[in-house]
Amino acid sequence: MYLTMNRFKVVPDKTQAFEDLWKMRDSHLKSVPGFRAFHLLKGENHGDHVLYASHTIWEDESSFRDWTKSEAFRMAHKGAKSSGDMYLAAPDLEIFEAVQVLE
Repeated sequence: MYLTMNRFKVVPDKTQAFEDLWKMRDSHLKSVPGFRAFHLLKGENHGDHVLYASHTIWEDESSFRDWTKSEAFRMAHKGAKSSGDMYLAAPDLEIFEAVQVLE
């Protein structure tokens, strides 16, 4: 299992717009080989921002890397810069490879 996570610091009065943006966008992930799951998580309000994390679970690293070079990736991220006023800073990308999985 390979997990990628973006952490977003969203301006508090932009949280509904941020959530709506994610709910309405077509991520194109369901058609991508090696894709397993996606989650958008809402964290705590820190006063100047609300923390969100999006994460995808992949079969392996090569599936994720192939997706980042695909047309599906370009389509999913089209127009992302236009929502820049929602964030305090650029999202932080974090990548994890499974060491142990219990199901």
